Amino acid sequence: MLRWYQRSLAARPLLTQSLTTAVLFAVGDITAQQVVEKKGLKKHEFARTGRMFAYGGAVFGPAATTWFKILSQRVVLKNKNAEILARVACDQLLFAPTFIGVFLSSMAVLEGSSPKEKLEKSYWPALETNWMVWPFVQMVNFKFVPLHHRVLAVNVVSIGWNCYLSMVNAGDVD
Repeated sequence: MLRWYQRSLAARPLLTQSLTTAVLFAVGDITAQQVVEKKGLKKHEFARTGRMFAYGGAVFGPAATTWFKILSQRVVLKNKNAEILARVACDQLLFAPTFIGVFLSSMAVLEGSSPKEKLEKSYWPALETNWMVWPFVQMVNFKFVPLHHRVLAVNVVSIGWNCYLSMVNAGDVD
């Protein structure tokens, strides 16, 4: 499996990382519904899982892949520890606030609800929680993980994060 992933990543990095992201966003939602919310199969919201899959593959996967490439090319310092901190700062002050907003707005549109209401209710709590988790994850990611595996590393951690985001989006977390 790892060999197949490596070949796919080398041949089609954006597609591979986008599909991986789609699957793991869906896994996060399934985890939220089945493990945390304990909905069971009869009450599982398959459309919600589908929205998470679509967002992960069509929006977040390509954006994160491109973002990590930009950071690796544009945020380059002689002191590697300062470089890592600068990349984390860019990630948390530019990318995270933008994509939490994009996520919540996208989900609202796909659900037929108001993006404005969703953002007013959920944006700041989600961003604050983001800042408690992701700076540390990204420090490790930028320090130890090669560029071509950074989206995968984020996606693995994101199973829990996407579970949280799915619950925030569903209104189950204040």
